[in-house]
Amino acid sequence: MSTLVAGATGIAAFFGLLVLRMPIAFAMALVGFAGFSLLVSTPAAFSMVAKEIFSNFSSYSLSVIGMFVWMGFLAYYSGIGSRLYVFAYKLIGNYPGGLAIATQAACAIFGAICGSNTATAATMGAIALPEMKKYKYDTSLATASVAAGGVLGILIPPSVIFIVYGMATEQSIGKLFMAGIVPGVLLMLLYMGVVYLLAARNPDLAPAGTRSSWKERLAALKGGLGEVLVVFTLSIGGLFAGWFTPTEAGAVGAGGVLLVSLLGRRLTWENFKRSLLDATRTTAMIMFMVAGAVIFGRFLAVSRVPFELANWAGALPLPPFAVVGVVLLIYLVLGCFIDALAMVLLTIPIFYPVVVTTLGYDPIWFGVVIVLVVAMGVITPPVGMNVYVIKGVAPDVPLEVIFKGIWPFLAAIVILLAILIAFPQVATFLPALLTK
Repeated sequence: MSTLVAGATGIAAFFGLLVLRMPIAFAMALVGFAGFSLLVSTPAAFSMVAKEIFSNFSSYSLSVIGMFVWMGFLAYYSGIGSRLYVFAYKLIGNYPGGLAIATQAACAIFGAICGSNTATAATMGAIALPEMKKYKYDTSLATASVAAGGVLGILIPPSVIFIVYGMATEQSIGKLFMAGIVPGVLLMLLYMGVVYLLAARNPDLAPAGTRSSWKERLAALKGGLGEVLVVFTLSIGGLFAGWFTPTEAGAVGAGGVLLVSLLGRRLTWENFKRSLLDATRTTAMIMFMVAGAVIFGRFLAVSRVPFELANWAGALPLPPFAVVGVVLLIYLVLGCFIDALAMVLLTIPIFYPVVVTTLGYDPIWFGVVIVLVVAMGVITPPVGMNVYVIKGVAPDVPLEVIFKGIWPFLAAIVILLAILIAFPQVATFLPALLTK
């Protein structure tokens, strides 16, 4: 059996195991071990697996994942999300579609201390959906706006997807974080535009809320945004300024959220224990997936599938942007069936050499584009993880009703992707400042 045939067979076997509902991390590790054994030798495969698992689980740099994950769960259990929503609602809730627009702002700000799309969707869903129901918002628009807003949590730093991408491609996590800021803000504004246009066209979809006084707005600003600004400035600002490494920035962020929560007496002992338990569970899941992906990547490397694919793509009689378009289409299709993090870990060894090495695109820009495509995957059927999260928050709403309202928000992501492809500087000019 040739190496290329073995590689293709291994990829097919991986998808077969997914169909059989084997956990993704174990499926990648099993196929990677079996393929490496076939192409090299069984003793070498055992040695490779032992080495990769040990190096991943003992890696100091990977501890950044646990720190930022705990930071997000502390923010969730301390009620920071609810105060952010109150601030956003007081500021712009009186406009047509104001509650849904405020939800986008709150999702973006909460994403700045969370880094998880599901946690952002769950937090804002529990807070915003009852309010929108009270004001008689269209159920499809209300639920879809929260599901779509949740993806801001993986685009605006800190982002677990950016961290994993940076580890897999040996790119600067600080630069990736900076690259996500402007696209994240643009996506938030596009979401707001979608809601405003829908509400302006049909006011019954999203009636305007009550107008708040400036005194109420300032009070909400002090109680909701101030602590987030402090934590974000200390953690992410310190990372950008070169005061901290990514791991130290995560620790400072988690410590900052814990401190402001304790000072404000908003974190109970029970919720503190829950934050530790959830952070440990999520971090362990991510670490196992990273280890499995590395093992699978070693198998792909010896099979030469990524290199042959890169050579094939480079020889196509197509302009580079067309090849990138095909890659993005593949990502979009995979995103309909595979978890976001698993998709990134699985595909990076295959498509990174094609887009960055062969076609010469900026790796930081490619990271932002991947996150955007992943964002589309978590709100599209049939997987649509964020949609299922909102279904859990609002169990009386059928899934098809939520998915029906998703399409305008998907169009907003497509518009942003087109902007990034036409003007890569949107994602790269801030990281370029970091190197000066």
